[in-house]
Amino acid sequence: MSPLRMLYLALAIWGAIHPMYWFVSYMRETGTGLSGLIDAWYVNASTTGLVWDLTIAAIALAIWVIAEVAVRRNWIGLLALPATFCIGLSCGLPLYLFLRTRPVT
Repeated sequence: MSPLRMLYLALAIWGAIHPMYWFVSYMRETGTGLSGLIDAWYVNASTTGLVWDLTIAAIALAIWVIAEVAVRRNWIGLLALPATFCIGLSCGLPLYLFLRTRPVT
């Protein structure tokens, strides 16, 4: 595996674990669960702007993944979609780059 692919994989793993640590810590601290976490994302204009920024980027990534998969027939790349929308863009984007750069057989 190339160093670039290893870097993409490391970023995908980090992007899955690190943000999730903070989300779970917040939900445990407040006891409000997922609904409380989502409410916190809209607590002020700064956090609301960040949520929309990441949402728009996630949608752009999803469109790119679907368009490329349709052309390249690299179906494994579709794994980036649930990673993006269930975990986050910090996991989904490097995961897609990792999957996209695999050697084609």
